[in-house]
Amino acid sequence: MSLLVKYHAAKISSMALAKVGNPTRNETLKTSKELCRVGERDSEVLTFAFLKPFKNLERQHFHHHSDVSQNEIHRSVTAVFKQPAALLDSGRQIARHLFSKSNHPNIKSGDLCVSIVEDVMVEGIKHQAICIIKSESRVPFLEISDQDGDLKLTTHNGIYPEKIDKGCLIIDRDAEDGYLVYTFDKSSGESQFWVRDFLALRPKKDAAFMTKQYAEMCVSFAEEGLPEDMAQEEKFQVANKALAYFDEKDEFDEGAFKQEALTEPAIIEKFDEYKSNFVDEDGKPIDNQFPIEKKAAKKASSKLKSLLKLDTGVTLRFTPNFVDEAEKCFERGMDEEKGMKFIKIYYNEEI
Repeated sequence: MSLLVKYHAAKISSMALAKVGNPTRNETLKTSKELCRVGERDSEVLTFAFLKPFKNLERQHFHHHSDVSQNEIHRSVTAVFKQPAALLDSGRQIARHLFSKSNHPNIKSGDLCVSIVEDVMVEGIKHQAICIIKSESRVPFLEISDQDGDLKLTTHNGIYPEKIDKGCLIIDRDAEDGYLVYTFDKSSGESQFWVRDFLALRPKKDAAFMTKQYAEMCVSFAEEGLPEDMAQEEKFQVANKALAYFDEKDEFDEGAFKQEALTEPAIIEKFDEYKSNFVDEDGKPIDNQFPIEKKAAKKASSKLKSLLKLDTGVTLRFTPNFVDEAEKCFERGMDEEKGMKFIKIYYNEEI
């Protein structure tokens, strides 16, 4: 089950700042000498701006191949959770670690904010958290102010809250298991340095993750694992029946899933072959029994390819109801005279 995390009572009061360059471009690292104290009014604005992106994200946790306590960021935030006065030093350590990992030409320099967040609610219980924000772009904005009895227009360059590029929220819960962590990265590049190299995170293997992992595999199986000459509508039927299992059941059991959703021995054989190539990040086969998390299953269904595009400019879109009606309302054929394929669609009325 997904955790209920709320930020309505959360508040940021202090932060450590840094400007983190890219060493491959001979850019430097600069860290703040003192903590930035945030007043009541600014705290409300900053808290909203910093925490807004952390909604409906996948649960993660810190990882290290030997012991999670050896993870650089885990060690730094643990020091702050134990003693908030360590924020300045830990913020510098986090900035130095980010700088050391920013060694790819595509990684942009940016402004880093490491802040303590009070009163993050998890399942109705208040928790302290640490928010790490990186903004890689500055935008111009205008300020009209009253100076010497007249109005003056001044231009500035600053961080636009809606355009914060990367973030990580570490909640002081389950420390021995790598904390409760949420992260985002809005950059369009392929680099995984933020999640993998800098934070060293892994998804939390809860019901939501296992449901998402298996359901998305079912979708990709329908698109990639079935015979190439299989009609698109038939592939859609296979995927839709598979996803319907997640919608109808509360517990996933692979044996029952194969018999009830895949049904045909030839498709089951193809599925087993396709699934054998899927392993988790530890190299282990993905789970075949777990509680089903409905929201995660619904998200996976959005990845289902439901369009059939024809070279004559026609596009057909299949809906889930199509699965039950396919045999009686959809027909393929070949017009020998025209030398072209055709599709017949039967219906009762337009809606």
